[in-house]
Amino acid sequence: MAVTIYHNPRCSKSRATLALLEERGIEPEIIEYLKTPPSAAELARILTMLGKSPAELMRKGEDEYKAHIGGKDLPDSEAIALMVQYPKLIERPIVVNGDAAAVGRPPEAVLDIV
Repeated sequence: MAVTIYHNPRCSKSRATLALLEERGIEPEIIEYLKTPPSAAELARILTMLGKSPAELMRKGEDEYKAHIGGKDLPDSEAIALMVQYPKLIERPIVVNGDAAAVGRPPEAVLDIV
């Protein structure tokens, strides 16, 4: 199965997760999600695989969170739409392998799915 990493090369955890995969001989498809955000449908699928709500996958320290959400309890569809519109809101890195996904925080957390 193809492994995919939703990657931000400026993030140390994302770089460490990618290096960990490569050290194990895994050459994932790399999606720089800030340049190519997932669609709402793909993000919803990832959330289902992670067993998380959109609020659990949001980076609450980002300016976009403070400006557009600010602690409001949004319906999932609205939260997902904002995450697609403002991909900085998405926690990273996310590794997907088939029907399994994991957030690389810490990087070793992705080893359970590869």
